[in-house]
Amino acid sequence: MSTEPVGMDEFVSAKQPRTLKTVTGAGGTSETYDLAVDPTRSTLDTAVRVAKLAEAARIDALFTADLLSFGAQGAIGSQEPLVFVSALSQVTSRIGLIATVSTTFNHPFNLARLFGTLDHVSNGRAAWNLVTSSIGEENFGPGELPSPEERYARAAETLEVVNALWDSWEPGALTVGPDGSAVLHRDRVRPINHSGRFFDVAGPLNIPPLPQRRPVQMQAGQSEAGTALGARYAEVVFTSLPTLDHALDFTRAIRGRAERFGRADGLPLIFSSFHATYGATEAEARQLVRERRESIDFERGRAQVADMLGGGLDLSELPLDAKLPESLLPEITSVNRRRGRVDIFAGYVRQGRTLRELVVAAQDTGHWAAAGTPEQLADAVEERFRAGVLDVITLGGLADPREHDFVVNGLLHELRRRRIVAPDYTGTTLRENLGLRLPARDDSAVRT
Repeated sequence: MSTEPVGMDEFVSAKQPRTLKTVTGAGGTSETYDLAVDPTRSTLDTAVRVAKLAEAARIDALFTADLLSFGAQGAIGSQEPLVFVSALSQVTSRIGLIATVSTTFNHPFNLARLFGTLDHVSNGRAAWNLVTSSIGEENFGPGELPSPEERYARAAETLEVVNALWDSWEPGALTVGPDGSAVLHRDRVRPINHSGRFFDVAGPLNIPPLPQRRPVQMQAGQSEAGTALGARYAEVVFTSLPTLDHALDFTRAIRGRAERFGRADGLPLIFSSFHATYGATEAEARQLVRERRESIDFERGRAQVADMLGGGLDLSELPLDAKLPESLLPEITSVNRRRGRVDIFAGYVRQGRTLRELVVAAQDTGHWAAAGTPEQLADAVEERFRAGVLDVITLGGLADPREHDFVVNGLLHELRRRRIVAPDYTGTTLRENLGLRLPARDDSAVRT
């Protein structure tokens, strides 16, 4: 397969050459429980330490994941993301703040206010990672989880409403008076009078115009419906791309769709989670991979593989070293959750992987995994970056001293030496630091 770059150059201005953007996780670990039982500490303590380390390393943003069911994936969801990153905004000054929030279980007026407030309290560092939720419907009933098509239709209308609310304050609606105080021009704050399939929202937004005007819009999801939403609206798409071939296929597909929507070349940016195993030598990295594989609970792993294939499969009697029969694979349109992940693992089954191999792959939940020295990992990152299929990457493990050293003094140092990652922040807002142009206002959505 060709590895020609998937176009970005026309999108990035000559004054700001294309560089790889970096993100690290904040929260969502089992340490939250340890902190919760210690009356002398806050459940924010580890995240504060990570946030300060990340900002010192000039990492572009902190990321908070979310799940809406207990125990669905470790401790993810054990802290509400928007409250969490709002608190982190007060102990940082430059790093971006990404909160994962579902459109399926939230109203757009509330979302516009919440992320608008985050943008204000952080002075322009807010980003929304939009998800439509694959679990959690039992806590927002009555009713079953809507189909992906229904969830993404609601998400699209949510974005239309939220963007219209953020744009309901026209330029010049709030100015500085002679004495330095604010002057409100009420005739430049317009209602949106939205009436749609899911929502009726009059507007305007009752929060002053935002530092970024619109917080950075990210989206997670790679099903057919999710890709369509990302192509139309997202500035950054977070997705599972375990191999370069997956990354090339996905990037060409979503950017082709985005182009047909009339969007700028190079949008949306591609955001990949990088599951790295670091070693001072290649042999050490390989040994760590072996040790981790030897520690896998393969009986529990059967359920993980079933979940990766959409759930509802009983793999308890299948020998670990047997191949999964393709007849077990679900019809993708019958799957109501994480179709993109199902598609990846169905592909592994068609390749002839054994159940044991599938359990190993399930430990990375379909994400990109690599092992080696910092220089070898930098080679892997550079390959995707030069191919145009990697714009934003996660770098985890900062809370661990060994991992921190490998990330900051190893991989990041090497990527900066190769001029792939910028040495410092380039602006004051997250949008500026990600090199994202401000979207055009949609005044058609604002009505008198």
